[in-house]
Amino acid sequence: MTLDELLHSLFGHSFTVDERADGVLLGEARLAPSQPLTLIGVVKAMPLGVEGALTLAHRVLAAVRSGQRQPILVLIDSDSQRMSRRDELLGLNEYLSHLAKCLMLADRSGSATISLLYGGGAAGAFVATALATRALVALPGAHPAVMDLPSMSRVTKLPLEVLQRMGTNTPVFAPGLTNMQLTGAITEVWDPKADLPGQLLALLRRMSELPEDARDRAGEERGGRKLAARIAAEVMRQAAAPRD
Repeated sequence: MTLDELLHSLFGHSFTVDERADGVLLGEARLAPSQPLTLIGVVKAMPLGVEGALTLAHRVLAAVRSGQRQPILVLIDSDSQRMSRRDELLGLNEYLSHLAKCLMLADRSGSATISLLYGGGAAGAFVATALATRALVALPGAHPAVMDLPSMSRVTKLPLEVLQRMGTNTPVFAPGLTNMQLTGAITEVWDPKADLPGQLLALLRRMSELPEDARDRAGEERGGRKLAARIAAEVMRQAAAPRD
């Protein structure tokens, strides 16, 4: 599904967007007569660089300052973060971290944050956008990868064949929509042939019931991450325990 098809499927003609040359998208939309949304995103399979991260963070903070508390929908069809020497020297990791924290602040301030993955998503750009919202939904055919297997092989020094074999049994070692859903990262996969506005409205109604971060528990229930929830709970228990 293209960006234009997605926007018209969700909002008809009730949206305005400004799509920049670097793939950053800013806009507003109306879902049903009484539900306005703030739109942001990284689209057209573009990488996310310093300027783009700042632009998105500025838009999110403006939404928080407005006090309107309308939902923020993040559309994702991106490459990884921009792999340029300039961006790295400027501290791209800090810009991405800032963007992620802005999205978390918006969610805690009453603006429900949802990412919709309809294309690609990878590495730090994916973490700072899609995984920084309270809910991440996807359409069939989306292809997320926090790290692809060749890159994972270079980092871990494990042969690619070993990682491929591990990925058949352990979702955390393999990219892809199914594996990402099993680990709990993806809240749900929508049916593009069904009523997309209805699916979005239904999720928005449930947002207040979703924990701030339920990914570890969802991963345990789905069998993709069997220990993460228990380890996180134990860390929290020990952190809250009184000190002698």
